Amino acid sequence: MAKMMGPRFKQCRRLGLNVCGHPKAMDRATKGTSRADKKLSPYGTQLLEKQRLKAYYGVLEKQFSNYVKKATKSKESTGTALIQMLECRLDNLVYRLGLASSIRQARQMVVHGHILVDGKKVDIPSYGVSVGQVISLREKSRNNILFKESFLSNALSQFAYLSKDVDSFSGTLTKIPERNEVPIEINDILVVEYYSKL
Repeated sequence: MAKMMGPRFKQCRRLGLNVCGHPKAMDRATKGTSRADKKLSPYGTQLLEKQRLKAYYGVLEKQFSNYVKKATKSKESTGTALIQMLECRLDNLVYRLGLASSIRQARQMVVHGHILVDGKKVDIPSYGVSVGQVISLREKSRNNILFKESFLSNALSQFAYLSKDVDSFSGTLTKIPERNEVPIEINDILVVEYYSKL
């Protein structure tokens, strides 16, 4: 299975944005290290924004372009629909619930069978979670100190579209997230414009 394996902090500095969520990711960033510091053409600006959005969710090009195609058929605006689909990926929601400290760790947890959806094991990171579905940590995995500490240190849900149950190590997607509720610094219009020219 293809996945992003490059150095995370270097990627953040190149994109000029903390896409991995680590507090120290941008410590070594200086003027000139980011592509955004250079004078970019409109196409270059759109490309950079697309690369940032892909990096936020750890999605590769082929899968990302499939999400864009689906988003164009949505009733919502294409940019909003695209971000809603990416946000409702299983690996991303495992990360948002605090079960993992990064999107990469969340992806690994899903692939290794630590995560249940409505009580059934799902090992596909790109699985689209529906409203009302419960994401939980497998009972055997609750003794893992790393998973336990990560979840308990993020006991309060910070997202309006998620509810958490600390006692059962679980969380529920309560609604489709609104665009302004998704904590990413992306101009999704530029991403849509990039794909409209292909």
